[in-house]
Amino acid sequence: MKTGRLIRGLLPWRPLLGALALLCAFELQAAAQPQHIAIASAHPAATVAGQETLALGGNAFDAAVAISAALAVVEPYGSGLGGGGFFLLREAEESPTYRFLDARERAPQAAHADLYRVDGEIRKDLSLNGALAAAIPGLPAALVELAERFGRLPLRDSLAPAIRLASSGVSIDRVYRERAGWRIEAMRQDVETARIFLDKGEIPEEFGLLRQPELARTLEQLGSQGRPGFYAGEVAEQLVKAIKDAGGIWTLKDLADYRIVERQPLRVSLSQGRELISAPPPSAGGIALGQSLLMLQQLPWQTTDRVQRTHLIVEVLRRAYRDRGLLGDPDFVHNPTQHLLAPAHLNQLVSSIDPQRATPSDNLPPSNTWHEGDHTTHFSVLDTEGNAVAATLSVNLPFGAAFTAPGTGVLLNNEMDDFAADAQGSNAYGLRGSQANSIAAGKRPLSSMSPSFIESTEDFASFGTPGGSRIPSMVLLAMLEYLDHQPIERWPSVSRYHHQFRPDLIEHEPDTFSPAEISALEALGHQLKSTGRQYGNQQVLLWNKQGGKVEAASDPRGLGTAVVTPVVPQ
Repeated sequence: MKTGRLIRGLLPWRPLLGALALLCAFELQAAAQPQHIAIASAHPAATVAGQETLALGGNAFDAAVAISAALAVVEPYGSGLGGGGFFLLREAEESPTYRFLDARERAPQAAHADLYRVDGEIRKDLSLNGALAAAIPGLPAALVELAERFGRLPLRDSLAPAIRLASSGVSIDRVYRERAGWRIEAMRQDVETARIFLDKGEIPEEFGLLRQPELARTLEQLGSQGRPGFYAGEVAEQLVKAIKDAGGIWTLKDLADYRIVERQPLRVSLSQGRELISAPPPSAGGIALGQSLLMLQQLPWQTTDRVQRTHLIVEVLRRAYRDRGLLGDPDFVHNPTQHLLAPAHLNQLVSSIDPQRATPSDNLPPSNTWHEGDHTTHFSVLDTEGNAVAATLSVNLPFGAAFTAPGTGVLLNNEMDDFAADAQGSNAYGLRGSQANSIAAGKRPLSSMSPSFIESTEDFASFGTPGGSRIPSMVLLAMLEYLDHQPIERWPSVSRYHHQFRPDLIEHEPDTFSPAEISALEALGHQLKSTGRQYGNQQVLLWNKQGGKVEAASDPRGLGTAVVTPVVPQ
């Protein structure tokens, strides 16, 4: 009877207990959402453009449009409407959806394997400078795709900050002057490029004003017309005429036929319930990251001294970079992704690592090497719903092909140089990789760009950097800081070193290693070479799902800014 009275006494409280349980569940769910927006980009003006767009009611995808377009204006040496890139998306749902937008440039339809062969010899200058070096741009199509499929704001609203920057002008900074110095001779060769981006043929003074009214008009047409504002009509005709007049091979059909390709992101299960979400081919970077992380899981990289840790990381990079020569545009060649990430293959690679001795690259089965421009840009953005974008954008070398189409303000890429120009296999390290990344009509060149997420039930992190072939090693070092539970400020600032199979040496930033560490690494059989300068420009963010706390960090090597702020609607 006593028990019965107790039960009967509790019965009226059941609705209240249920309500309390629902309230607690709601509070837990609310706490799991990001408490603030987070943006990390390579330029303060681009970060502000993203904030402004979110404040207008846009989401992370609208902000990605604004940031990309702003970077196209303020960093003409790193990205632009004349280039392309990769966009990794996270759509916030109960179970998040990941998407990968391939906005990589495509070879024109008249391109062929011997495009840069003259009198039997490869002419590298033709793939680096001028009209023949430019592939069909993908960034304008990506901005339209993001706005129309994923955004909330009209495209013209998200492009407004970039249009304002192009019209009013932006200040010339030290990075602009440095990059222009590297490419000044090529820039002088094109009248329109020299007129816009140089000052009477010389590098502009710091704090001078770069105004781009023609680019502002092109952005306005893109904003009002969408795809036809760039890939058809007046702008397309101006682009094709300029290219043909300068000896290039573009056609109006090349522009009209360009499409974004949505590919399945590369997803790799890691230990402790984490998952790597990264770039699939035609990026070689995501696979290199997946291989490196999975190999390191079998090695004691966290419990050894710095020299041994460096040795192990270098050895997994050596093997991952060896494999990248097998990859190419998945619309043209088969990529052995499953094999490269299979436990049997990775176990074999790990078993070949000697913990006390460097493995000479000559002792590993050969694969192809390829060159890639290293001056791109990257940003990461997260909104308060959990939508996120990590994007790496490029025009290849600084200021691309150093060729600007008159009347458009569009500085064109030289991404054709990312193909293996010599399809006949004169490359010293093997034919198969050359064939996989050889030039072909409509093909996209291989890239190292690696926008990436790591996600678990506990947190979500975003990574990415410019840097050409060094991108995977830079992103890996940042990820290892994250996995080692280091504060986010360390992820992009950690001292960098790199190994890419060929050449067989550790490249490193100045002061990365002490003299004693260099001697110890040399004793293990490694060769080391300082780059003489710092490199890369990583942009990262972290969302702690348990409390909703958000953090972001921008590489101290660059001019970028990282912000974590509440959204204040305008």
